[in-house]
Parts: sequence; structure tokens; C-alpha cells
Amino acid sequence: MSRLRIGVLHGPNLNLLGQRQPDVYGVQRLDEIDDSLKRRAEVLEVDVEPFQSNVEGELVGRIQNGAVDAWIVNAAAYTHTSVALRDALVAVDQPFVEVHLSNIFSREAFRRTSLLSDVAVGVVTGFGLQSYLLGLEAIVGHLRSDP
Repeated sequence: MSRLRIGVLHGPNLNLLGQRQPDVYGVQRLDEIDDSLKRRAEVLEVDVEPFQSNVEGELVGRIQNGAVDAWIVNAAAYTHTSVALRDALVAVDQPFVEVHLSNIFSREAFRRTSLLSDVAVGVVTGFGLQSYLLGLEAIVGHLRSDP
């Protein structure tokens, strides 16, 4: 039996983690988040494939071409604006968990609207790195419980 493959999408500006607004997003760098995901994936006996881009079309292309079983998606600012990402995720018909480092519901009003949440399996927000790890555990559990 082959291992589950989980794609991880990191949206715009997440490449600046660790230096960008650490009071909001924490001090961990993106590579540290990816390393933590890979360690947890080993325990869960799955593979993770992280990808970051500041370009909406590159994220859409990754979704369309990703040979994965499911996604963990932190679309960052595109969460609130990108119909293209939403449409791509719906088109590939693969389950995904939406994750956010900060609690988007306690921030500016425009951040409280997600174009992805209603088509996601679930949403994890406000727990920093733990949002990603909880998202990974949740999507793996979802896949393994779904015949």
C-alpha cells in the first residue's frame, strides 16, 4: 500500500516568516514549519510536499498538477481574494484543510472572510505552527476514515 501524499500550499509573504510581524505570525521561519510538518508526517507514515509562492497562478498550477491525496492550504492574503484558488481546489476534487498561523477572526474585518472555508474539510486558525500540525493530523484522519 502506498503512502498518502499531502500537498502543503503556502501563499504570499509566508516566505518572510520569522521576520515579518513576529507578534502576529510568530518567530518560526517557513523552513522550520516545513521541517516540523515532515517530522510529524514520518510519525503518521505519510509524505508531505510543501510549496510556497507569492504568485497566484503558480499556486493554481501546483493544485492542478499536484499528484497528492489532499492539501493543507495557507493561502495567506489570497484566502480573502482568490476565486482562482477556490475554483482550482474545487476542480481537482481533493479534500483540503485551510490553516492560518494567526486567528483571522480576531484581526481586521476583511481578514474574517474566507473564500475557501466553505469548501474545505475544516479550518484551523490561530495556533501558529500547531495550526499546520493539527491540519495535517486532521486531513490524514479524514482520508483514513473515508472509504
